[in-house]
Amino acid sequence: MGKRKKPIQFDEKRLYYSIQEVADHFAVNVSLLRFWEKEFDNIRPKKTAGGTRQFTRDDIREVEIVYHLVKEKGMTLEGARQTLKSKKDDEAKRVEVVSRLVEIKKELLLLEEEFAQLHEQQKYAKKATEE
Repeated sequence: MGKRKKPIQFDEKRLYYSIQEVADHFAVNVSLLRFWEKEFDNIRPKKTAGGTRQFTRDDIREVEIVYHLVKEKGMTLEGARQTLKSKKDDEAKRVEVVSRLVEIKKELLLLEEEFAQLHEQQKYAKKATEE
């Protein structure tokens, strides 16, 4: 059984995220992120004097694009590199749209749940007034 994703809760006050947090976010190994950093020019997290990687939200978006191409679309590394060279903006937009749609779906499911609860409450309130 593989690792489970642990989505990062982005905070407006927080500028940097650790490589472990990013790895957990995508359910991949830290070593894979280091490998992708060497293979793809668009993944360039900051490094402290001690060599600790610090990922910004923009860095995480870049990893998300590579993740989408390699893990979700099943492209080879070379294929992903070529796509990034020729169609980076298209892929970035596609990943952004998918991310937004996932968030919208979550909100809609929460609303559906709230409506169901309200409906149940109204049923019981109606029964009580009728009796």
